[in-house]
This record gives sequence, structure tokens and C-alpha cells, in this order.
Amino acid sequence: MLSDIEIAQKSTMKPITEIAQQLGIAQDELEPYGRFKAKISQKAIDRLQNTPDGKLILVTAINPTPAGEGKTTTTVGLGQAMSRLGYKAMIALREPSLGPVFGIKGGAAGGGYAQVVPMEDINLHFTGDMHAITSANNLLCACIDNHLQQGNALNIDPRRILFKRCMDMNDRALRNIVVGMGGPANGVVREDSFMITVASEIMAILCLAEDLEDLKERLGNILIAYTYDKKPVFAKELGVQGAMCALLKEAINPNLVQTLENTPALIHGGPFANIAHGCNSVRATKFGLKLADYLITEAGFGSDLGAEKFFDIKCRYAGLKPSCVVLVATIRALKYNAGVPKTETGTPNVEALKNGLCNLDAHVQNMKKFGVPVVVGINRFASDSDEEIAVLSSYCKENDVEFALSEVFAKGGEGGEELAKKVIKTIEEKESRFAPLYDEKLPIAQKIETIATQIYGADGVDYLPAAKKSIQQIEELGLDKMPVCIAKTQYSLSDNPALLGRPKGFKITVKDVRVSNGAGFIVALAGDIMTMPGLPKVPSACKIDIDKQGTITGLF
Repeated sequence: MLSDIEIAQKSTMKPITEIAQQLGIAQDELEPYGRFKAKISQKAIDRLQNTPDGKLILVTAINPTPAGEGKTTTTVGLGQAMSRLGYKAMIALREPSLGPVFGIKGGAAGGGYAQVVPMEDINLHFTGDMHAITSANNLLCACIDNHLQQGNALNIDPRRILFKRCMDMNDRALRNIVVGMGGPANGVVREDSFMITVASEIMAILCLAEDLEDLKERLGNILIAYTYDKKPVFAKELGVQGAMCALLKEAINPNLVQTLENTPALIHGGPFANIAHGCNSVRATKFGLKLADYLITEAGFGSDLGAEKFFDIKCRYAGLKPSCVVLVATIRALKYNAGVPKTETGTPNVEALKNGLCNLDAHVQNMKKFGVPVVVGINRFASDSDEEIAVLSSYCKENDVEFALSEVFAKGGEGGEELAKKVIKTIEEKESRFAPLYDEKLPIAQKIETIATQIYGADGVDYLPAAKKSIQQIEELGLDKMPVCIAKTQYSLSDNPALLGRPKGFKITVKDVRVSNGAGFIVALAGDIMTMPGLPKVPSACKIDIDKQGTITGLF
């Protein structure tokens, strides 16, 4: 059996100019990065802005096992299947983060015969977007510390600097640090910390910005600190938003690649819906809708995280109206949600599957609350027994939920044709009445509680003193009329990863609340969530190698 990277390396890619040509993108509207990947220029986006939009399909999932449940694989396979059926389809994905690539979960290029290529480039440095975001973020941090060193004309309180450094790597040792050590020439001594790049506000700003002008304005609006007399300080007061925007001049443009079956794919924007909003960029999604009759995109982790943020943050700001939700479910994840250890989820266990169906039901019901038709995509694994598949199929039939088996990992587009037909049929027969879950002008606590009770199934929310104080400060500044991005574990509908299935009788604990003023949302930190992940005992980095010809191995 070939590994993902071996499959990808044996594929026949078309020159990216040819992929662009079939989309109607001219060669002078491309910024090539080698033969097989390119950025789309603003010229192409401007030229097609009045073209009618295609249909938008969101791929999300139930609560996953630690290895994930194949959202990206399903997204890629669904796009390939629609292309095989003769539809003008393309996909819009998020860019992988180096943290998971070298950690435990792996990359975000799909798997098996449903991948985007060149997968090594996509999973590693790609076109440098993550590095540009990291540089822009850390430029602002350097300017903040330099401002303190050079006399602190803005009267910034070093104890109340909100903006943190970042890097695109899992490194728990950087969660809490001290900077400025070594005497007066080396800066002002203060506590600081790092977060992973994809969870940074700069990442969110890039994903939500409409164009360079909007990007620069958002960068200037970042709330970076408070003064000694408790007044807010914004990035524009340091005058560096122009330089930050200059670093992101190329990164703001969507990246064009292809799948194993040469279906066009836009990859732009960061992952991590557990600690960020977890969606690809507005620019990529909007542009993809101009190019295709069906655009398939994804949102991170389970629908309680990625899909909720896709609907309540991204769609709200971008004016997007999704036509269908594909809810990816696996038999192994349903058994995991019934308490089966992850090492045993490949063993047939019908009773455990039945006990785990409550998790699927919760996600189906949650998606219906947004008024968008749902199709369950059963991502089939070789270990799934016929009896288990029959039980899962019976649940869908009994609950009047459209469903289809998906075998795109093993068969590529051919294995997704049944799912593609169900999705197209659903779009044609069922009208989407999409609406966000709440009014963004509601008080912060009410927005958090709406998500907690309506999506997670919680009985309510407990706020720690730091969270209460932060909410009060944000409201006093008048920065509270924005949607909420809740950071919590992806393994449970609750904020406790041990509460699997469909937990009852719990409350969400909000430890702190922060405002991402440039991005345009409020972040609530729930449970023991970390914004800088760590590495496992044996990281994936230990399995990756390269030979003297430059061929990479061990990358999945």
C-alpha cells in the first residue's frame, strides 16, 4: 500500500498555467511559484468581480479522533467527483501549519487518492504566506518593545501588552517567556509569550480582509496594549501598519494548485478552528465562486467549532450564503465518542457505534439551526464492517437525513460520485435559508451563552474573574459589537475533552476574553485551551527525511 506522499509523487500534474487557462485566468494574471503553483493577482479578481456566483458547499465534521476524520480528503474527493460528473467544480482549502505537520495530526493536503499537489510544497513552505504573516506579526512586537525602550511616549503599561509574538511551530517552551534580559541596552524586561502563527490575529485579518486597503486598515486597528491610565493603544499609533501590510503584499493573494485528478484548488488562509476561526480566506472563497458552478470549502474540526465560526464570522462579514453542508462522519470516530480507546476503533463494535450516534445527531441538529440543508458523508475506512455501515445508514434514513458513502481516499473522484450526486440533488431540491445564530450587537456574555447552549448543549457559562474584567473593559471601549470566536477543545462538544458523545449537565468555563479588533471578533478562551501547542513524545518530524536527490519521505 502506497503512502500519501508516494501517491502524490507518482501523480501527473499539469502546468499551473494550464489549470489557470481552463478557469479563464490569463497568464499575465498569475504570479507563478515554479511550474505547479501560483498566486492569483488582483487583476484577475477585479476583472471577474461582476461574474455571477456559483453554489457554495461547506464540508465540516463530527467531533474527531486525534487523527482527524478526513474533512480535507472529503473536500478534495468531492471536488474531483463533481469534475468527473461533468460539473465545473473547484475547491478552496486552508493552508497547512508546520506545527501539526511536524507534530501529531499531520498536514492538510488530503490523503490517499484525494489530495492536492504538490503536497510536499503545500505542507511545508508553500508560497511563504505563513512566513510573511509571522514576520508582520513580529515586526509589530519588535516595534512595541522598541517604543518602550525609546522613551514610551504612548505611556504603554508593559504589564498590559496584549499583542503576542508568534511562530509557525509547536513549541511549548515559548508559551511563557521573559524578554529584555541582559541590562538596559537590551530593552525593557517584561513577561511575554508566543502563540502559533495560525492562531494569530494577523492570520485572521489576512483571512477576512477584502483587499490591501482593507488589510492595512485592519492592521492599524489591532488593540495592542493599555496605558498606565487604562486607555487603549492601537497599532496605528505606532505607525507601522503600512510596513506590516507591505510584508503581506503577496500573501494576501490566493494560491492556485490542483488535485491528483487536476481539479483546480485555491489554498489560502490558516487552520486551527479550536483556537482560531479556522476558515480559508474570504478572498479565495469569493474568487472561487466566480470561477466555478460549485465551490467546495472546509472549516476546521467538528461543526461545533469550524462550521459555527464559518457561519457566524466568515459568512456574516463576507455576505456568503452556503447552499449545502456536508457533515463528514466516520465509524471509528463514532465509536471513539462512545468511549472506545482510539487504538481499538478499527475493531468492529456495533453497540459502541450505536452509543456514539448521539454525537452525529447533535451535529446534524446544530447545522439545521443555521437553515442550511445537510448531507452526511460517511468516510469509509477498510476496517468498517458491513453491519456497522448498515447501522449508520439506518440512522440517517430514520432521521430523514441525506447521506452517502464516500470512498475517495481509496478511489479518488470515482469513490465520491455517490456523495456528489446527493449534494447536487440536495442543492437543487432544498432551499438554503441561511442565517447566523445570533445578532452580533448583543452583549458579549449573551453571544457566548447562545453558542454554548445552542451549539454545545451546555446548561450555561461560568466566567472566571479575569474573563469578567475583560468583558467589562471591552464593553467600556465600545468594541463589543462583534461576533464571538470561542477557543475550546475539538474533541468534545463541551470544553472538557474527556466528555465524549453528547454530554449533558455541564457548563462552559470561560477563563479569559480578548478582542481581536483588527480581525473583527471577540475571542473567548474556554477550558484548558492553549494557543501554542506542544509536540508529542515522538513527533512526526522524526519520521521525515530527504535523500541526496531531494526526494522527501515520511511526510504521511
